[in-house]
Amino acid sequence: MTSLRMFVNGQAMSGGELNGALAGGRFIGPAWTAAKYRFYSVRDDFPGLHPDVAGGCSVPGELYEVDYDLLRERLLPNEPPELELSVIEMADGSGSLCMRLRDDQLDAEGVVDISGAGGWRAHLATTGRTS
Repeated sequence: MTSLRMFVNGQAMSGGELNGALAGGRFIGPAWTAAKYRFYSVRDDFPGLHPDVAGGCSVPGELYEVDYDLLRERLLPNEPPELELSVIEMADGSGSLCMRLRDDQLDAEGVVDISGAGGWRAHLATTGRTS
């Protein structure tokens, strides 16, 4: 079976409430995106990446190796409708699948740019939450 790389930066990271959806995948390790993205909090429920090549930053997360079945059957069904599957560039120049914030959600109520927070966990710490 073909394996894919999946970058996660929110609740699917290790210790997060959606990490179980990655059971059966292989944890590759911590990773960073290329500095081509803005990072948003959606109602402080989940984060979303969005491309911004002019003023973007590098976003921390984790990289996993998954197969199509895991992606289709366990991971994608848990994703909120504000996100869509996309291909992103990693800091090392390689590519990976990732969930990204849909274009029509950028101005939605409760969507806040947290690009300077240092990642999802760092942002949650400022709200008093840990996951």
